Amino acid sequence: MPTPQPFTPSFSLLTPPPTPSPAIATLLATLNLQPHPEGGFFSETDRDPLLIPSPFTPSTTTTTHRPGFKPALRNASTSIFYLLTPSSPQGHFHRNQSRTVHTLHRGRGRYVVIHPPTTTGGAARVETFVVGGDVAAGERLQWVGLLISETVVPGFEYEDHEFLTRGG
Repeated sequence: MPTPQPFTPSFSLLTPPPTPSPAIATLLATLNLQPHPEGGFFSETDRDPLLIPSPFTPSTTTTTHRPGFKPALRNASTSIFYLLTPSSPQGHFHRNQSRTVHTLHRGRGRYVVIHPPTTTGGAARVETFVVGGDVAAGERLQWVGLLISETVVPGFEYEDHEFLTRGG
């Protein structure tokens, strides 16, 4: 078996991000996209006013809360626009307790999803695929896209979200 080679990114994290192209700058301004903590840019487009009991155990580690957040309640759903750009080309691995559906609007990119084991002691399953418009070539229209909508049910709260750290 050949020795695995280290992965080398095609971009340097030490160089300043490129100035956005006029098309990207227009998209950022028109959709009111702001930097997202996991990388990329986002703008909340909908938060259902219907409040439901939270199905999740409250976390004591999260300190980021939106104004009006109540730990025992969740909005029935939320939606955002999310955009990856040449200046912010990747999102970080993360886990969200809520059901999340990504719908592609434009762009292309590779997604990596780590599914938890289905049995005690079982192995996690890693799935990777390309999101794009060439369905005949196996690309998927629904997931992340480089401009996507993300719908979360029950609604997104930082309380229910955690980032994967370098230490695991």
